[in-house]
Amino acid sequence: MERVFLGVLRLRWPVVLSFALAAVPALRLARSVEHEPAIDRLIVADDPEAETARAFQEVFPQHETVVLLVVADDPFDPALLEQVAGFERDLAAVPGLEPFSALSVYRRVDPGFPASGPVPAEAARRFGEFAAKNTLLRRQGLAGDGFLGMPVVLPDAGDRKAADTALDAITELSARFEAGQGPARRVARIGGPFVDEWLERETTRSSARSFPLFGVFLTVLVLGLYRSVRTLAAFLLAIAASVLLTLSFAGLAGFPFTIVSSLVPLTILVSATATLVYLHSRFAGLPPGETLDLRIARAHANKFMPCTASLFAAAVGFAALAVSRIRPIHDLGLWVAAGLALTWLTVFTLFPALQSLLRTPSTGWGSSGDPGSHPILSALPLWSYRRRWLLVPGSLVLTAAGAAAVFGVPGLLAPMRLETDALDYIDRSLPLYQDTRRFGEAIGGLTALHVWVQAPNGGVLEPGLLRGLEAFTVSAEADPRIGSVTGPTAPLRLSSFLASGSERLPEDAATWNRLSGELEELILREPALSGFVDTRTLSSAQLTVITRASGWEELRDLREDLQALWAAAGRTHPQLAGARIAVTGQGLLTTMISAELVPTLVESFVLTAGVIFVAFLLLFRSGAARLMAMIPSVFAILVTFLLMRILSIPLNVATILIASTVLGASENDQIHFFWHYQERRGSAGMARASVEAALRHTLAIAGVAIFCATMINAGGFLALVFSNLPPMRQFGFISATAFLLSMIADFTVLPAALWMIFRAKPDAPHQG
Repeated sequence: MERVFLGVLRLRWPVVLSFALAAVPALRLARSVEHEPAIDRLIVADDPEAETARAFQEVFPQHETVVLLVVADDPFDPALLEQVAGFERDLAAVPGLEPFSALSVYRRVDPGFPASGPVPAEAARRFGEFAAKNTLLRRQGLAGDGFLGMPVVLPDAGDRKAADTALDAITELSARFEAGQGPARRVARIGGPFVDEWLERETTRSSARSFPLFGVFLTVLVLGLYRSVRTLAAFLLAIAASVLLTLSFAGLAGFPFTIVSSLVPLTILVSATATLVYLHSRFAGLPPGETLDLRIARAHANKFMPCTASLFAAAVGFAALAVSRIRPIHDLGLWVAAGLALTWLTVFTLFPALQSLLRTPSTGWGSSGDPGSHPILSALPLWSYRRRWLLVPGSLVLTAAGAAAVFGVPGLLAPMRLETDALDYIDRSLPLYQDTRRFGEAIGGLTALHVWVQAPNGGVLEPGLLRGLEAFTVSAEADPRIGSVTGPTAPLRLSSFLASGSERLPEDAATWNRLSGELEELILREPALSGFVDTRTLSSAQLTVITRASGWEELRDLREDLQALWAAAGRTHPQLAGARIAVTGQGLLTTMISAELVPTLVESFVLTAGVIFVAFLLLFRSGAARLMAMIPSVFAILVTFLLMRILSIPLNVATILIASTVLGASENDQIHFFWHYQERRGSAGMARASVEAALRHTLAIAGVAIFCATMINAGGFLALVFSNLPPMRQFGFISATAFLLSMIADFTVLPAALWMIFRAKPDAPHQG
């Protein structure tokens, strides 16, 4: 290996120039990576639920919609109604926007209500009575206590630029409306597009904030450790190359930036930096007197196997996330794995070339291989021996408590629940969060499901089938979990209310013959009603169900109950027998994540642990060493989950990645620990060293590097606490804590376990 690295050093200029030339196309590819922060785009494309939703959307295209709530003390004040009418006209003038409101509905049924200008008090009174008594409008959020609602349909989500322009126009017009003179207090903006916009903005800000902080941290650390600007330059150039190549891979593979993707460059940053610290610390620890290139080659040769094993184990561990059915997690695993492979290439080619060209000095904290030069490290072996019966059992108890915290205890403690609601990913102090929660309470929920009715031979407008649909709608709305059900019979309900003051539709067959004809005329006259019926074939209809149910289990139960209600309606309305339904929608897909994410991440974690165990099997001959090498990481991960349970930090798309992230990154320390332990314990041509001698050698060679690598990992992820995204803040704090716990276990529990496994005692004083 020394000859290999001497060959790399002879080609140092071609190596550096090759990376420099590759930077140009890499930068172009990196800039092509798109942002896709939405929580509701998490399922991989070939998932059966996603395929059903996609087939449904081909028949009933679902345009994104936002809701604007005009908040006022008296929502039926004549001056406010005039102001709201003008606001709706301004929104309709924006290309691609389609606003509607209770006012626009009422104008069609009350010829005396003015289309523009001042609203007479009598007309305002009639509208107020209409809105107050009509449960359909209130269930749809078009009117409520202290507000008037205005849903606004946005342009096709596929045209990202048009959608962003439309949102900007809504924000500008809302601000202008609030600034005007009138009784309105404010305009509350609600909807997934506003949440996505906030997530995208804050994800970008989070990355822009954490990277400079890590840069400052890295600069201080390297200068403090090695006291050399040239060494700092070699570090920064190698790290920049690793990150740039990783981002370019995403552009090449078509991976987008999502809410969890900001972890990718940060993971590469800390992994590359930690590996470089191991390499340069070994270089600084070699005795002087040889040429610079020979010392660089020897350091890289000595660290080649542990660094390669640790990066390989971490890469395969992250690649195991590809088993996830959650698309961002799936992509993140492959993305980080590829980035770690590119990091391996960079640290073993570009970095030694830079060390040689810049002639980095071997000075600093890591330049001494004498264990006595670090009193704390020197004292740890004997300290761990004296407290071994406290450290090992104590760590096992804490580990068991952590397992109970995350997986639960049957009959005593429920498992930790995974958050998948998009609102849980934004700051709860924001008006967006508070307004949306209040709106959900007003309309009976925030989750939308779609009941897709498929009838043979174009029969969805047949009187008998419509009558059965209405019976199904009424029975579904009686469920306390459901806020509203809106389908093809909703316009008929509104017509009934205007004619008789009652929304209840008659049940006799003769009346339904007439109502069927009226509905067909309405659909032909009002294109917006085509959202309920497929007018091309008349073989499909859909009902939108608003529910307060949350979580996969609750929605799965609700879906089964809707199927049962459909079957019950079919028994009393035989015309439904030939039709079938499918309950689908983005709300169902989003909550399904909780069912998919935990098992797949547990599976990927098991795969990661298995790969790392195999890596240890190849590196170390001792079976005990292979098992004990896992102790610090498993201890840190499970105790971290215990801490999360105590601090009420939830599992979400970000924090649930802690197990794989910490295991993949912290195993570097254990690999380097045992590499040098085995190096001294069974050196060729030497008598077998004692446990104490091997521990002292290990801590002298790798102790400082383990400490510094941990500080890099913890400091890098801790920078995320300055993010405005709650999941990122939580992930930063928890992951930094886990890395520190792993390091503490490296220096305490691991040596104590070695004393116990090998039944060893300290060396005699004269041998020390």
